[in-house]
Amino acid sequence: MKKTKWLVLLIFSLIFLTLIVFTFVSNPLEDQQNGTDNRAEEQTPVEEEDENREDTDDTEERPDEEEDDTEDTSDEEEGTVSDGLREVFSGVIDNARNLFVRDDLEVVAMGDSLTQGVGDGTDNGGYIGILEDNINDNDETADFTIDNFGRKGDRTDQLLTRMESEEISSSVEDADLVLITIGANNVVQVIEENFTSLSHDDFYPARENYRDELEEILTQVETSNPDASIYLIGLYNPFNQYFDDIPALSQIMTEWNNVSEEVVDDHSNASFIPIEDVFEEKENELLWEEDHFHPNEEGYKQMAERVLEYIREEIEE
Repeated sequence: MKKTKWLVLLIFSLIFLTLIVFTFVSNPLEDQQNGTDNRAEEQTPVEEEDENREDTDDTEERPDEEEDDTEDTSDEEEGTVSDGLREVFSGVIDNARNLFVRDDLEVVAMGDSLTQGVGDGTDNGGYIGILEDNINDNDETADFTIDNFGRKGDRTDQLLTRMESEEISSSVEDADLVLITIGANNVVQVIEENFTSLSHDDFYPARENYRDELEEILTQVETSNPDASIYLIGLYNPFNQYFDDIPALSQIMTEWNNVSEEVVDDHSNASFIPIEDVFEEKENELLWEEDHFHPNEEGYKQMAERVLEYIREEIEE
């Protein structure tokens, strides 16, 4: 019996000790698991923050991607816009490419409405404004301007009177180049005075008077400034649509241009720039629709092209 009791006690003791050991062993494991869970919980905001950061980074990257897309679109559309502007703005002239003008270049323009720029719908001063814009756009260092003394309606006699003014005379004295458009209103005066019975003979006295006054204009410029180069821009025929029953008008304009060349040839510093061929058979394209007499923007562009062709070598560096 005693042995049985001791055996039972021993078994209970072992069971009790096992429970105690199990309790001590299991608690650290639970604490460790709890600690791991707690650390996991503590790390969760960080992970969420990291995820948020990644989301933010993604969000921040998207505008860049959208901006890139926008830039790509702009690049794709840029050619179209530029082409459209080139078509709309007729003032761009090929002769101005790679042109760099001399420092302190002084240019004076005087004469009639073609110098003033009547008919230029952009109000930019006709061929004068186009020359200025193209030279300055091509040469970023240039500050090129032309003193413009054009006045609508001027004939040779009226220009001579205006040349006596201090403003024009002082500008001519300082000029390297003098551009002149004159003579068209002399022709118009003959037409107006002989409208009902216009004939070829009516133009002869006026043409000879034009010769004398043009000679005086060139001489006066040379007297004021012997070193200035003078360029006389010729006449074109805008009268065909008004007097298509008088074919001689084309011949008359040619004769007046011939007189201009003859006068210019007598002056060593003067040159003649023909433009009659520029407008020939292109009146509908190059003349101002409001009067079909003055050039439009495209007409002035063609004039500027021709003028720059003649003066380029002289104004270059």
